[in-house]
Amino acid sequence: MRKREYMLGNGAIARGIVEGGAQVISGYPGTPSSEIIGTLASMKERNFYVEWSVNEKVALEVAAGAAMAGVRSIVTMKHVGLNVAADPLMTLAYTGVKGSMIVLVADDPSCHSSQNEQDTRRYSQFALIPCLDPSTPQEAKDMIPYAFGLSNRLQLPVIFRTTTRISHGKSDIELGPVTQDMPAADFEKDLEKWVMIPKNARVRHPHLLKLQEDISRELEDSPWNKLELREGANFGVISSGVASVYAKEALLRLGGDASFLKIGTYPAPENKIRSMLQSVDKVVILEEMEPMVEEQVRMIAQEMGLHVDIIGKMKGPVPRINELNVDVCMDILSGIPEAGCKPEVSIVARTESGGCGLELPQRPPVMCPGCSHRATFHAMKKAFGKDAIFPSDIGCYTLGILNGAVDTTLCMGASITVASGLYYAGEKRPICCSIGDSTFFHTGMNGLLNAIYNKADITVTIVDNRITAMTGHQQNPGMGKTVTGESTVEVSIEALCRGMGAEFVEVVDPYDLERTEEVFRRARDFKGTSVVITRQACVIDAKRVGVRRKPFVIDTEKCTGCRTCVRLGCPAIEFDVKVKRARINATCTGCGVCAMMCRFEAISEVKK
Repeated sequence: MRKREYMLGNGAIARGIVEGGAQVISGYPGTPSSEIIGTLASMKERNFYVEWSVNEKVALEVAAGAAMAGVRSIVTMKHVGLNVAADPLMTLAYTGVKGSMIVLVADDPSCHSSQNEQDTRRYSQFALIPCLDPSTPQEAKDMIPYAFGLSNRLQLPVIFRTTTRISHGKSDIELGPVTQDMPAADFEKDLEKWVMIPKNARVRHPHLLKLQEDISRELEDSPWNKLELREGANFGVISSGVASVYAKEALLRLGGDASFLKIGTYPAPENKIRSMLQSVDKVVILEEMEPMVEEQVRMIAQEMGLHVDIIGKMKGPVPRINELNVDVCMDILSGIPEAGCKPEVSIVARTESGGCGLELPQRPPVMCPGCSHRATFHAMKKAFGKDAIFPSDIGCYTLGILNGAVDTTLCMGASITVASGLYYAGEKRPICCSIGDSTFFHTGMNGLLNAIYNKADITVTIVDNRITAMTGHQQNPGMGKTVTGESTVEVSIEALCRGMGAEFVEVVDPYDLERTEEVFRRARDFKGTSVVITRQACVIDAKRVGVRRKPFVIDTEKCTGCRTCVRLGCPAIEFDVKVKRARINATCTGCGVCAMMCRFEAISEVKK
């Protein structure tokens, strides 16, 4: 009997990567994909190389180099990260690989932790390379070794598309054997294959187009596509990825009578789609995000001259936004008479709260008690004033929107470049942008160099909390540690900024409000690009390494109920409406910022 283990979806994927014999693993943290590399790096016995790269483009190129040498590589990221890595990906489809390479991308339908919804399957279609779309954590684990083999047979990178529910779901996983057959690195010089000058690219593009038949043939009969034709059924359901599990359960709950096609690969299996269309009068297509399968089904039906009624996203009622779930699928299927659903089966009404029938109170995310970013934004606003413009970036500090210190958030690294664009447009108000340490290393450095070189009169605030906090406390080049805990160079942000030509570079502790505000005032008045680095360890990570500060308490006799401390927005500070006084709860981490703000000296450190 095979061993089984209860695992997070990303843990199951990590196990699949080990079972598949990956030799070089790179990535950039991005929810919902982050735990994959963290899991691999924490393994005590490793026969592979693993790294957090500084951004997704770099990570993909590292994995590409390894695959060019003939070994098995995999790169991980989230959907918006593939936009960063798209430049090398599109050309890598031309060059192909010698070994095996998986581009693992985690999509985030419903924007649980992302700035947009995006369907990675479109990149597969765009780059003309295969894509695998698992429906369960078990299937995700089992698909990884298959993906390595597929990549090697086709000599192409393979996209592996997971989603939030696969990555963060938990399941009982049946483990498989770990391969011991790992190829040795042996790069072969081949200028026509590896050097994409126009002459060679013009040859490789037709080669890639010819491979499309091989890709379709390989995927058509793969174990990830399954067609179940029910005798006498004139209605069919076509579903893909995790949505196929929802659709199947919805049919079972409703007692529906339908043929069923589960799709787990792209290009979708054309012959199985043809068989489905020939056997039914009506078909519904249930897929998350874009109508990729629906587009192909409609083209095949038109090509075959069939007048099958196709229901999907293009004309409704399947939504093109947010996640699907069992309740959504039940609502859709119950509205189709041909589905044969039993009328006595009750349908749970869908609501904006996610289909549970309950209206839950809104709980907006907030920065942690004692988070240094809160102090940074307080000092920044006092120095620059409410009329200033505050472009920001992707990270915990985006929650500065609650402090009135975030006016724009576009994508990783864009705060500095957006701030520059505002200045070049002729904006006369002060401009102070914010960016995190990891995001600065990711793509912020280029923006800062551009601002300095082109003389943008802006202030760049680098909020350095000594870790990549938002995605789960991953290492970055400013920490002096690799993902596996090895000591390495600790990159100095201030030295980088000065090396780029910044003449005003100051480092402050944001817990020292008076000095932080004073530095921000001088940065505001400096003519040119000024840089303020606010440095204080993330409160969560500090706790993990044993840092403890005494909490603070409010003297209710001195407190006047002015709410100045409450407006700071710290979850540790509450206001008692009965006595009209502020109080500090047990979540206080002892940063002391509220005490510095209090004009009445009502807040002090607990003595014992």
